[in-house]
Amino acid sequence: MVILMIDPHAKEVIASFYRIRQALGVLGILFPLLLLAGSFLGQADLPPAISDYYHTLLRDLFVGCLFAIGMFLLFYKGHKPLRGERFSDDVVTSIAGFGAVLLALFPNEAPRPDPESFTQSMLGMGWTVRVHYLAAQLFLFSLAYMCLVKFARTESLPRRRIYRTCGWAIIAMGCLATAASIFKVFGSSTQRAFVHDYSLVLWAEAIGIWAFGCSWLVKGRADSLVFRSRQS
Repeated sequence: MVILMIDPHAKEVIASFYRIRQALGVLGILFPLLLLAGSFLGQADLPPAISDYYHTLLRDLFVGCLFAIGMFLLFYKGHKPLRGERFSDDVVTSIAGFGAVLLALFPNEAPRPDPESFTQSMLGMGWTVRVHYLAAQLFLFSLAYMCLVKFARTESLPRRRIYRTCGWAIIAMGCLATAASIFKVFGSSTQRAFVHDYSLVLWAEAIGIWAFGCSWLVKGRADSLVFRSRQS
C-alpha cells in the first residue's frame, strides 16, 4: 500500500475541500425539502413550481438557499481538465453557480402585476422571466454535465453508475420542467390547470435538485474515504 506523506495543514485543506462537496450535496437535498415542509406547515400553498415560492412567505428561504448554492459553486475550483476534456471543473461549476444566483435575483412570472423585485422594476416583467428560465437551464444542465462527464470519470463502477443516473435524471427533469412550464404559460386552460393542479414543474425541479444533491454528497463522501484510506 502506498502511503502519502502530506503536511498536516495540507491534509486539513483537502479534508475541508471534501466537506464542502458534502455540504453542497446536503444543501441540494434540503432545499426542496425545506420549501415543501413550509407548505405542509401552512406557510404557503403547494405551488406549481419551486420558483413560485419567491411569491410566498417562504421567499427568504428560497432566495437564501439559492444564493448559498450559487456561492458554493462559484467559489468551487475543482480539478483541471483531463486530456480530451474541454472544460475545467471551475468553468462548469461557475456557470451553474451564476445560474443559481440569477434564479434568486430574477423571479419567474408574478401572480400580481406590481413589481416584487428590483430586477422586475428595472427590466420589466417580460425580460425578468426570460432571464429566470435561461438561468434555470444554465443551472440544471451544468450540474448534469458535472455528473455525466466530471464525476463519472471515477474508476469505481458503482459510483460511476450513480453519477450517470443522477446526471440523466437532472436532464430528464429539466426537460420535463421546461415542457410543463411552456404549457403552464402558453397552453390551453385545460393544460394550464393540469400542470398547476399536479405541481408538475415543482416535482420535476425537486427531483432534479435532489439528484444534484445526491451526486455531490456521494462524490464528497467517496473521495473523503479514499483520501483517508491512503493516509492509513
